[in-house]
Amino acid sequence: MIERRDFLKGSAVAVSALALGVGSNAFASQGAAFSGIVYTKDNPGKWSAKVGSHAPEVKVDGGKVMIKTNHPMSEAHFIVRHTLVLSDGTVVGAATFTGKDKPESSYDLPAGYKGKFYATSFCNLHDFWLTEASV
Repeated sequence: MIERRDFLKGSAVAVSALALGVGSNAFASQGAAFSGIVYTKDNPGKWSAKVGSHAPEVKVDGGKVMIKTNHPMSEAHFIVRHTLVLSDGTVVGAATFTGKDKPESSYDLPAGYKGKFYATSFCNLHDFWLTEASV
């Protein structure tokens, strides 16, 4: 079984590949290289019943991005991590959670940034979720 830390590192590579141009063909329900690895609201793959509690919600206020995952948290089932990645693959920041935390995080975009970015949410049972947004 893949260790959680190794999976998270691999997931960051997947998000960077998405940001650098692999594009929407990488999503879970399509037969590309990332099939079954990256899930989205529009492409939840085998987790279609989990969209509302796993796809990260994004709110932008000026240069600040807030990520929230509406997921119940327990020691057995929780959101492990949020990450914010710019369209060029730059990781703006990440937050790691335990089963006792609220899966909410916020990040400052680089001054003057305009363009796409990706918010991720990783559940210890229901995999890696991505939401694309723009400013």
